[in-house]
Amino acid sequence: MTADDDARRLHAANPGGWFEDLYAEADAGTASVPWDKPEPQPHLVEWASGTDGTGKTALVVGCGYGRDSEYLATLGYAVTAFDVSPTAIAAVQARHPDSEVTYVAADLLAPPPEWHRAFDLVVENMTVQALPVALHARACEQVAKLTGARLLVLAVARDEGPAPSGPPWPLTPTEIDAFAVDGLSPVRVHRDEVRWAAEFTRQVAMN
Repeated sequence: MTADDDARRLHAANPGGWFEDLYAEADAGTASVPWDKPEPQPHLVEWASGTDGTGKTALVVGCGYGRDSEYLATLGYAVTAFDVSPTAIAAVQARHPDSEVTYVAADLLAPPPEWHRAFDLVVENMTVQALPVALHARACEQVAKLTGARLLVLAVARDEGPAPSGPPWPLTPTEIDAFAVDGLSPVRVHRDEVRWAAEFTRQVAMN
């Protein structure tokens, strides 16, 4: 059984709590997490090349085992990273005991109110697509509300049409457009054969 099969099996058994189930089974050695990779997401690395995050804050949505969070910290960002799974947060803290990243268990669909527009950079790397399609619009809106200045969305792409069986549920053009709410505007939306890399910014009013 592949890691993707593990995810689909656990989602079918517990649609509302399968993330925690997956990390708990992975912690016990009975399942694999599909996105457990040793290196940061290549599209994030490409986007961030030459970036100096010193003096800026960043938030990583659905941080998992911390590959993207730790990478952003090396660029100078003060990083907060969250996951809905407490087991994932415990695991990432164990993997990176000396990390400068603040890891927190939190729910994207009900984030702490103090996070509203609180981060200079928000990175959403394939978390929304792990949620059922019925939750995509709400999740996109919540991601936008967390963004103070800049949002980077990385996701697998699909065309408009009937939703595939998942997880995951790749994002359509309309769903990418759904991040442009709460004052955010797209500045670059790129799609290759497989993935989206979409950047949004918020214009800050000058007093």
